[in-house]
Amino acid sequence: MDYNYHTHTVRCNHATGTDEEYIQRAIACGITDMGFSDHFPLSFSDGHESGYRVPVSQVSEYVASISALRDKYKNQIDLHIGFEMEYYPSRFDEMIAAARKYGAEYLLLGQHFIGEEWPNGFYVTLGSDSTDQLKEYTDCVVAGIESGLFTYVAHPDLFRYTGNDHDFYHEQAVRICRASIAHNVPLEINLLGLRAGRFYPQNAFWSIAGKTGCPVTFGFDSHAPEDAFDEASIPVAEELVRKFDLNYIGKPELILLK
Repeated sequence: MDYNYHTHTVRCNHATGTDEEYIQRAIACGITDMGFSDHFPLSFSDGHESGYRVPVSQVSEYVASISALRDKYKNQIDLHIGFEMEYYPSRFDEMIAAARKYGAEYLLLGQHFIGEEWPNGFYVTLGSDSTDQLKEYTDCVVAGIESGLFTYVAHPDLFRYTGNDHDFYHEQAVRICRASIAHNVPLEINLLGLRAGRFYPQNAFWSIAGKTGCPVTFGFDSHAPEDAFDEASIPVAEELVRKFDLNYIGKPELILLK
């Protein structure tokens, strides 16, 4: 594996290390194409900013740091600057305009919340038996794919559905997979979920992905320099590809913001 477009920085308040340490680890392990995609900065009407995102006040420094390192290591690795971002229907146009203003080259779709995130949004990893919430999550992911602005969908199986309506879950997963195929937007097997022993990647989702044939890629979701190349999780992800006969495409094509 010689690519990774899912990399965070210490600015999101739940990662460690310096930007340069991530790059040095990636180069040492044979990564030739790398993207930083820290959590998109977002403030709300009351001035609140999420503690897990890049603060608006640090966006310029984030872009400047990666830009300088891109110049420093230009003969060793291709670096790109982006964000991992949700699709929020009421704010999406505003968010895209801000991403362009900040200088983002690409975006990953990572739908961590549904509803207005602050103050009452629902964090989808918490678990829910609500088919309404599962549908809202799926609606957001599908709309994000259909926008044509995202390079790929990070951890598309992030919603932790705890209900018993398995047919409904299947229908929603199929919707995501069919949108992926229709718009040629890959779905990510998330290696952070593998190395941390989380509930995702979810077999139920990837079984459906294999049957539909949607494009699949890998992302390290690095939050520490050593995870800029997560060697131990690659064969586990490859086994998922074999198990579910997934359409693994390797390095995805970057969708550049213009």
